[in-house]
Amino acid sequence: MESPAPSPGRLNLQLRSPRIPLWVKLLYTAFLCVLVPYYWSAYGPTNFLYYCDVALFMTLAALWTESALLASMPLVGIFLPQMLWCADFFGAAVGRPITGMTAYMFNQSLSLFTRGLSFFHCWLPFFLLWIVWRLGYDRRAFPYWTVLAWILMFVCYFLMPAPPAPSDNKNLPVNINYVYGFSDDHPQNWMDGRLFFVLLLFALPLVIFLPTHLLLKKLFRPPKNGSGRGEGEST
Repeated sequence: MESPAPSPGRLNLQLRSPRIPLWVKLLYTAFLCVLVPYYWSAYGPTNFLYYCDVALFMTLAALWTESALLASMPLVGIFLPQMLWCADFFGAAVGRPITGMTAYMFNQSLSLFTRGLSFFHCWLPFFLLWIVWRLGYDRRAFPYWTVLAWILMFVCYFLMPAPPAPSDNKNLPVNINYVYGFSDDHPQNWMDGRLFFVLLLFALPLVIFLPTHLLLKKLFRPPKNGSGRGEGEST
């Protein structure tokens, strides 16, 4: 006797089965439950304006909602910068730093716990790659992240402090997202600060976000649920 065909409702439930294991969601959530209060206490709430920290929260939302867009956006924004972080870290480990941006990871005055938390800069982009592999790459990520990045840059330039940090609060985040230059000790001085900021507004999307978007578009399928732009898109 033939078994009855599955009802449309049952089939819909099967198609919507979780694509991210529950243990992954719980483990990542536990990590943020440790990192967020520690960073808040050590650096203050403005520390979470950094692109990499925004990516942490978007990744959390992407895991629980299984939203391809929320996973794709931070991957577009942080993948190449975090690859530079990884290269500098492993270069510094063998005495060949590239930029010096990870020198703090070898600062013995910082606890291993503090440096261990900061190591998320290394594994987060690969974790996002895995999530996007599971959920698909949403082609809207490039324009959406660009707008978000611009909003953050305007906030950081006009409302957040320029370098250096005050002597009575060395942990205060300054020059967030490098809107004043590439040093936290002083603003760049090789061009007018306003011109540097405008160049940064256009350089990040063109040099960082767009190449990453084009690569991800080739490597990963669109989301299965049909969200995002599919075949025939121009971007």
